[in-house]
Amino acid sequence: MRYLISYDVSDDKRRRRIVEALKDYAHRVQYSVFECDLKEEELHKLLHRVEIAIDGKEDSCRVYRLCAACAGEVLVIGKGKRWEEPKVIII
Repeated sequence: MRYLISYDVSDDKRRRRIVEALKDYAHRVQYSVFECDLKEEELHKLLHRVEIAIDGKEDSCRVYRLCAACAGEVLVIGKGKRWEEPKVIII
């Protein structure tokens, strides 16, 4: 499933921990916005890491589930390209 994840974190240390967690699972499309294709188990692992790092009274993280049709309709105005999961990864 495709997800769009955004965050607003006021503390540099917490922000770094959240960004590192997101970078392990997602592709950064803007400074505080990531996109990813995750299985349910991967999403739960990512959210667990974010929940540990975040201060719920000061920070926020939003996760939007995008259906295939919605993900295909992402419009980018200005710099940047639509992010697509690679079909084949060669290691």
